[in-house]
Amino acid sequence: MPITTIIFDFGGVITSSPFEAFNRLEVERGVSINSVRRVNSTNPDDNAWARFERAEIDATAFDSAFTAEAEALGIKGLSGADVLACLAGDVRPAMVTKLDDLKAAGYTVACITNNVPTGKGFGLKGSGMAMTQEQANEVAAIMARFDHVIESSKVGLRKPDPRIYEMMCEALDVTPEQCIYLDDLGINCKPAAALGMTAIKVTSGEQALADLERALAG
Repeated sequence: MPITTIIFDFGGVITSSPFEAFNRLEVERGVSINSVRRVNSTNPDDNAWARFERAEIDATAFDSAFTAEAEALGIKGLSGADVLACLAGDVRPAMVTKLDDLKAAGYTVACITNNVPTGKGFGLKGSGMAMTQEQANEVAAIMARFDHVIESSKVGLRKPDPRIYEMMCEALDVTPEQCIYLDDLGINCKPAAALGMTAIKVTSGEQALADLERALAG
């Protein structure tokens, strides 16, 4: 079945990975590298991060809950507020250009993003709290390019729940086999692939574009 639809994650795909900013934060706070990843991978369906991305708690509650989870793992001096302050990555211009090229070629482009509630507008996989107005405007211009966007904080589901991918297929009236899905986290690629999508794990902008070209070439 021919590919008609390209579905992108946002943070770590359209923008640089937030894990780069997390590592810088960890160095600044004097904790071990990948401490944020360690906290977020502990009890991943019900921890502070998961609940925040489903909009079950607000930023203040996230700060308290994440900080407590970190301390329970022996990680001192790393707060949820610290994490939220460094989430917005840098936009990858080549990825934005690719969005325009795909649309010009007749493909449907969409976005499934785990993000956090910000009160209004797009939450980013990161937080409007971490963006300047200029950055917010840039993100809004990118999001306007997508034919459909699903945000975890607005629908109450988050990747890797298979239902969020199914929701996108239903919204666009396509089958998974017609879709390519790009995400920087393997755990989010697996359910997409299991449904029948062509999944691409993104490790860099250059690698993602090369793998996408190969997938489109068939």
